[in-house]
Amino acid sequence: MFADRYERGSVLITSNLPFGEWGTIFQGERMTAALLDRLTHRCHIYEMNGESYRFRESMKSKADKATKPKK
Repeated sequence: MFADRYERGSVLITSNLPFGEWGTIFQGERMTAALLDRLTHRCHIYEMNGESYRFRESMKSKADKATKPKK
């Protein structure tokens, strides 16, 4: 799939793993290196290290339920 899209169209990928750990997901270090080479050629990398929005909302929901009076 990535080879077909290479230099023909946009690809958006999100991950909670740093590039160094991608070898554990794909078929070995060589395959991962080839994939990253193509993905990072002419790309924009945005690294976000903030708190998860979903986690924050989940914790807020649990706190609201805990303080809500029972009927």
